[in-house]
Amino acid sequence: MKRRSFVGLALAAPLAACSTGTPTGTVSSPAPSSAPSTPAAQSAKLVVWVDGSRAPAVKEIGKQFSTDNPGVTIEVVTKNFADIGPQFSTQVPSGKGPDIAVTPHDGIGNFIKSGVVAPIELGDLANRLTPLAVSAFSQDGQCYGLPYSIENIGLVRNNALSKDVPQTWEDLITAGKEAGKKYPLLLGVGEGGDPYHTFPLQSSFGNTVFRMNDDGTFSDTLTIGDETGLKFATWLGSQGKKGNKVLDTSLTGDIAKEQFLNQNSPFFITGPWNTPDFEKKKLDVTVMPIPSAGGQPARPFVGVQGFILSARSKNALLATEFLVNYLGTKEVQLKLFEQGDRVPALTEAAEDATVTGNPLVQGYAEAGQDGLPMPSIPPMAQVWTFWGGAEAAIVGGAEPEQTWTTMAKNIEAAIKKAG
Repeated sequence: MKRRSFVGLALAAPLAACSTGTPTGTVSSPAPSSAPSTPAAQSAKLVVWVDGSRAPAVKEIGKQFSTDNPGVTIEVVTKNFADIGPQFSTQVPSGKGPDIAVTPHDGIGNFIKSGVVAPIELGDLANRLTPLAVSAFSQDGQCYGLPYSIENIGLVRNNALSKDVPQTWEDLITAGKEAGKKYPLLLGVGEGGDPYHTFPLQSSFGNTVFRMNDDGTFSDTLTIGDETGLKFATWLGSQGKKGNKVLDTSLTGDIAKEQFLNQNSPFFITGPWNTPDFEKKKLDVTVMPIPSAGGQPARPFVGVQGFILSARSKNALLATEFLVNYLGTKEVQLKLFEQGDRVPALTEAAEDATVTGNPLVQGYAEAGQDGLPMPSIPPMAQVWTFWGGAEAAIVGGAEPEQTWTTMAKNIEAAIKKAG
């Protein structure tokens, strides 16, 4: 397969409309002369919530911001990543919480619905970010976050166990069996299912959860239960307990990783978050696109990480300056890249040799070239539990079409109930 740069791929993605009214000046310097002005004599504090991996880079640029804006302090509060979204939703309405918080884009829909997040005026920076990243943080023509990284899953191959480049799911199983290890391939399903990791296979049958709009966003029209979804369900059943047993609910994501690290399989469907563990084990690995099971391209969900602005921030202008003209710079986005090996959302940073020279990062980028932004609309919150449960049941031997149809009806009912 011909390799293409990630930037070129991302630039080809549809771009949701985003306000670009007032230019914010250059974004390649932490302190551009045309940045929005703030009262120098007035003291102010910005509170930023991040997790431990991002804290060092944000603290460093926060010190620079304080130096450039005397009287202004940046308080970086470190939290567990999984706690940031829920706590942001509960604390902001009462006037508490941070001015800025890091978040994955798929929480944006519910943040907007509950009124806790404010739109951000990106200005000229919107044209410097990859369209897919801006689209992921946009709804109804407005941007609700500063994206900084893009991630997706791929097929990781242990080069000591296989040299094959499978083009289809059948090729993958064959290559895996030829390696003579315990598992031909590893995909953590677990007792609750894992639709995030199986979605590329589902999409290869032409099925998505919701209908896509022309601008690359998702409508609230449910399509998961259509004919293409039923075809995927039937195929999924053929891979489980009553089929070839390649997929197994007893195999969780953590167990799958452990087995791959112990070299009990040549292939593992996973994401860049496991790269540090591969490096610690000194495994020689290659990242490739996930093979198709249904004849169409396997399209993984693309997740975008970014920073959001509280709707209750008392220093919104100051916070926007910090977001756009500091966190949105090449320097900072490369520092954040060093913490997680996720492709920067800023095209200038994504084109840097630090990024393009990393073969694993580029492997994931190629694996995500046909990816779809994970739906961020509020109805998506009603999907995951039913979706995962149905997949686990089918892998465990339940009748595929009936189980899938019931799942779709349950999702639709839950969405209506949630309003």
